[in-house]
Amino acid sequence: MGRLSGKTALITGGSRGIGKAICLAFAKEGCNVAFTYNSSADAANAVAADLEKLGVKAKAYQSNAASFEASQQLITDVTADFEGFTIVVNNAGITRDNLMLRMSEEQWDEVITTNLKSVFNVTKAALRPLLKAREGSIINMSSIIGVGGQAGQANYAASKAGIIGFSKSIAKEVGSRSIRCNAIAPGFVETDMTHDLPNKEEFVAMIPVKRLGIADDIANAALFLASDDSTYITGQVLSVCGGLNI
Repeated sequence: MGRLSGKTALITGGSRGIGKAICLAFAKEGCNVAFTYNSSADAANAVAADLEKLGVKAKAYQSNAASFEASQQLITDVTADFEGFTIVVNNAGITRDNLMLRMSEEQWDEVITTNLKSVFNVTKAALRPLLKAREGSIINMSSIIGVGGQAGQANYAASKAGIIGFSKSIAKEVGSRSIRCNAIAPGFVETDMTHDLPNKEEFVAMIPVKRLGIADDIANAALFLASDDSTYITGQVLSVCGGLNI
């Protein structure tokens, strides 16, 4: 019996990077997985096939979490296809880095909408079935940038800090219904998003464990927060950053 046997999870942005690692970690523990992707159907279908090889039900949905209407439809579809779910991982996100003097309104709006409004969209739509089930774990992907800020990332920092405040508020709203809401704040993780990070060696030198994180580091934290091992934990921010925020 896996730690998530008999459960179903919905994971946004699950076709690559951290999202894909979370999908695989959950499936290895017996969890059925519904996940979203934005553009590459081939990549998403390949992930779904890998998950099914682990003996669970899996399905990819092309859906834009930044769209309120699309998120409502996503929850309707997943609820019908899987007969409900009790785990939600809001993982979809982008960066559009620039110094504030050079940052365009479009760069600001795109990051806030994709990273923060998407969490509102999916969580709002998911709460009704979670409340009906009277159990649930909502896991929102923040960042240590949202905790401490970073020059050239005011839009990203604002979106990720907003996720922290949002998570704490939702935890207070629905805790009495046995629904938990927590955030994960990854540090610098080796993904497509950080592949071309300049001066990478300088960042590694600042990290006490002297390495960048990998997607599995974040997936293992998500697995803990999704499982019954964390039933008395809600409204918290779990930093997975190798000690960078000390």
